Amino acid sequence: MRQINKKLIVSDFDGTLLTGGQIIPDEVRSAINEYVSCGGIFAVCTGRMLRSILPRVRELGLKGLVVAYQGTVIAEIESGKIIKKGAIDYSSAAEVCGYIELLKGSENLAYGINAYSEEVLYTDIPKDNEHLKVYERITGVDAESTGVKMSGFIFQNKLGCQKIACLVPPEHRERLYFNLLEKFRGKFDITCSAQVLVEVSPLSDNKGEALKFIASHYGVSMDSTVAIGDNLNDLPMIKEAGIGVAVGNAVQGLKDAADIVTVSNNDGAVAKIIEKYGFR
Repeated sequence: MRQINKKLIVSDFDGTLLTGGQIIPDEVRSAINEYVSCGGIFAVCTGRMLRSILPRVRELGLKGLVVAYQGTVIAEIESGKIIKKGAIDYSSAAEVCGYIELLKGSENLAYGINAYSEEVLYTDIPKDNEHLKVYERITGVDAESTGVKMSGFIFQNKLGCQKIACLVPPEHRERLYFNLLEKFRGKFDITCSAQVLVEVSPLSDNKGEALKFIASHYGVSMDSTVAIGDNLNDLPMIKEAGIGVAVGNAVQGLKDAADIVTVSNNDGAVAKIIEKYGFR
């Protein structure tokens, strides 16, 4: 049995553990299995809903904790029991959506809003929208259409939200991101998880805080942690980890902050990092 070096390795899922073809390569599966069998702790930290990520980590044979909604929810994989959960209160969530709707109207942009509340995905995007269909297929979650403005729907139904995600054309992502940052800085965590997504979640419920929670749960020092990611929502855990890794396909902002940049998700990045840092 090989000796463990770094005791805790935490990986993002989409764009990091998964390939562009939405599969987990055999070499990655084998590397994770060997690392865990030798005593290492491997965890997934994702922006996905809990109901979306649980089947995938169970399929991998992982046990222990999984992080969903990029830190807002942490749960036990085997039982599905939630051990940490945050939310944006309904009035604040309605305020965020109202501001996005205002920007959408004033700039005549095709923003769509997804709101995640208690494992239900609500959307104001038409159900026949091709981008929404792709999202539903990838995540394995069917969205419920509000049929009305999201801000009013959330307020009227008093929906606390684990996350609000805005679907935007790639060329408008940066504009919306900075508009939201200017309006809500210090009140919510605002980030980007994909080329077409700007996301709002509870303040301090981010991947960096999730990494610290997991490390404390297992009694692992932060010096013995490795975090791997590809997008800006991974930035907090990349900064907190003993070793922060950006995959080769990561956005430039993450690469600039990482300790190292490895190969892409399509080239078995997670397997390479496990081999490099997981063992002595």
